[in-house]
Amino acid sequence: MATTTNKITVSSLQSKKERGQKICMLTAYDYPTAVLQDEAGLDVILVGDSVGTNVLGYRGPQQVTMDDILHHLRAVRRAVRRAFLLADLPFMSFQPSVETAVKNAGRLVQEGGAEGVKLEGGLPVLPQLKAIVDAGIPVVGHLGFTPQSQAREFYLFSDRRGTVPKFHGKGPKGAKALVEQALRLEDAGAFALVLELVTEEAARAVTERLKIPVIGIGAGRYCDGQVLIIHDLVGLNEEDLILTKAYGQTHQDWLEMFKTYCREITEGRFPTAENTAHMAPEKRAQLDQLLNDNGKNR
Repeated sequence: MATTTNKITVSSLQSKKERGQKICMLTAYDYPTAVLQDEAGLDVILVGDSVGTNVLGYRGPQQVTMDDILHHLRAVRRAVRRAFLLADLPFMSFQPSVETAVKNAGRLVQEGGAEGVKLEGGLPVLPQLKAIVDAGIPVVGHLGFTPQSQAREFYLFSDRRGTVPKFHGKGPKGAKALVEQALRLEDAGAFALVLELVTEEAARAVTERLKIPVIGIGAGRYCDGQVLIIHDLVGLNEEDLILTKAYGQTHQDWLEMFKTYCREITEGRFPTAENTAHMAPEKRAQLDQLLNDNGKNR
């Protein structure tokens, strides 16, 4: 059960940063998962465009539409009572213009029940971010690896630690640029920032210089909080990324359950007599009599 029933807000997330308390964030795409996350005490639940590759079978986030996000957002909204509900603005829902960005951010709030929106990018999206904030919608920025625009940069190789992605902020100039972009997003009105695939040192520099909370995914120990994709956390995805941690073996467990289920059906071991309802003996006798009488009359 959650340790507190107090509703998480922009102000309470800011207070966590100021008190040095870590922020816990996960993605969710469906009602039952969100119920458990909310009960467990998650601070932020994100309906991310990662729904495309993790749930819908898309090749990448560029295929995710507003309708996709809204469909899953509504399901999660029905479950969430305590956590702050955040939703991604998907590809091409904010890039074309300020007007498009404000309209679609408004849809996520009005039609989907989001309490804030997240959009990827640095300086090029500052006008959109500021306009959404000016419209009264809380906004989270996203720097480092931005999947919507940098999918081709997610080069992977393997070493003894597992699969290693390409990180941002590996040199002093790159790290300084991240700090500068982060400060600009903060100045534009972002209430929080996600850093993805950023070296620990660069992420620490950003976190220490921003007044707003910084949430990391593959960005080291010094961010104000952490976010993971739910499928990675429960071990449903097979790929072993060093930026994440599997807290379960769901992939293997589910695979074995599916195999066992099929095997018991083919072997006649499921269902058993205990898995259904039965007539009382006298009712069964009456049925047999009715069927026999019907057969005689044909």
